[in-house]
Amino acid sequence: MQDVIGQFLSAIFYGSDISSLADLAEPANLQHALVVSVLIVVTAAIIWILKGRSWAFIYVALIPALNWSFGNVDSISFIKPNESFPHGVLINPLTMVTGLVFVLRDFVQREIGHKVLIVMAMAIAWSFYYSWAVIAVASGIAFAVSETVDWLLFTFTKYRLSTRILLSSALAAPIDTTVFLYGADLAQAMAGIAERGSQLHPANWIVFVIGKMVGAVVVSWMIRRREDRGEVDPKAA
Repeated sequence: MQDVIGQFLSAIFYGSDISSLADLAEPANLQHALVVSVLIVVTAAIIWILKGRSWAFIYVALIPALNWSFGNVDSISFIKPNESFPHGVLINPLTMVTGLVFVLRDFVQREIGHKVLIVMAMAIAWSFYYSWAVIAVASGIAFAVSETVDWLLFTFTKYRLSTRILLSSALAAPIDTTVFLYGADLAQAMAGIAERGSQLHPANWIVFVIGKMVGAVVVSWMIRRREDRGEVDPKAA
């Protein structure tokens, strides 16, 4: 039980020396925990005031968590380096979950309309706390660009809901992948961890985009079935 509490505290108060309840007795740690806790409460209050409910809260929590994973969770070697793929092909275990972010944003917009942009900004802001600065910048730019494109398509097209979810994800995923892999590539080169091109290359790009689209395709299919049964309004915002 203590290990679970310690992991929870380490995750919430990321970047601190807080890994157990005893650590909270340290003045510096306590101050850090109080500041983070207040900011979390303020964020939750803003979401509630904006009329955001379940989807909005999940959305704001998911983006920082995903950005944290790209700096702390080891990628899986999908294809090892060889003559055809000099850098190999890597894939983060949570890549498919990243694809669901675009779908999730569409659901948040159904809850609170265009105020989803405020929620999006808060999610990106929290990424700077829960992930490396370079990763946060790269993913922040990627999310900002791709999510704005996603928002424009979802907002101004007249396609049925399931189609809008699929098209907006298909348009946003390549943009997000390109910007993020470029940032990750540059960050690793600057840190001397890898050469330029180790992350941003065609094979890696294709695997990332496919991984992100899997979730969108599944959700779109599920929504389409509910539309056909009359359970969901195809013209819903």
